[in-house]
Amino acid sequence: MSPPATGTQAVDRAAELLTYVVESPQARSFTDLARETGLAKSTASRLLQALERHGLLLRDDAGLFRPGPLFSLYALRHEPTDGLVDLASKTLRRVAEETGETVNLAVPRAGLIVEVAQIDSAYLLGATNWVGTDVPAHCSAQGKVLYAFDALPVPDEPLEPLTPQTITEPSALRRELRQVHRQGYAVSMEELEPGLVAVAAPVRTRDGTTIAAIGVTGPATRMADRTASLGQFLVTETRRLSRQLGYRPDEGAA
Repeated sequence: MSPPATGTQAVDRAAELLTYVVESPQARSFTDLARETGLAKSTASRLLQALERHGLLLRDDAGLFRPGPLFSLYALRHEPTDGLVDLASKTLRRVAEETGETVNLAVPRAGLIVEVAQIDSAYLLGATNWVGTDVPAHCSAQGKVLYAFDALPVPDEPLEPLTPQTITEPSALRRELRQVHRQGYAVSMEELEPGLVAVAAPVRTRDGTTIAAIGVTGPATRMADRTASLGQFLVTETRRLSRQLGYRPDEGAA
């Protein structure tokens, strides 16, 4: 039996219950929640009722707990990317600290990619601030990721060359995208700007849908020889973030 919860202890226990429900890929039963938190059933029941009264949890017809209407209300009042940026912030900071390079979060929009968050390089010689900028997908690592994992339609027409290294033929792009899909990350070698190298990996949701890409960008002098190691590192980090969104590759997601 757990002792009565008061003050900050009660808040902590309620927050723990809420976290279990929100992070779970399916609705949770009262019995499961009490067991996983180790709370006495009377304490768990009291806290769950309080969370339900305030719209943070919702009990469905089967008696299972789901995230409450307050979460839907928040989502309706904000841009769809706001919650993603907040959720991804720890991952972006961790990648930035590990690499020292500029780190971006990008989403697909109208055939292009839009950078919605950025952490600047630790070096004086870094990359441009891309936040809010529309970037051609075919010459960026993040764009290639979004193509390869079906978040953007792959173009059929010849593509604009931004540098001598830009892939302009759709057939050549498709060949590279197959490689991107196999290895789980994409590389752009001076295809967007001369001297600029980028590596990116996908962020996916519960059903395997790719909704964003996280990329690391820097000068070729620092990046060119470590694209493979950066790619593997990004795959690990974006997989961790995707699991928070419900992605479970071991349960059959593509």
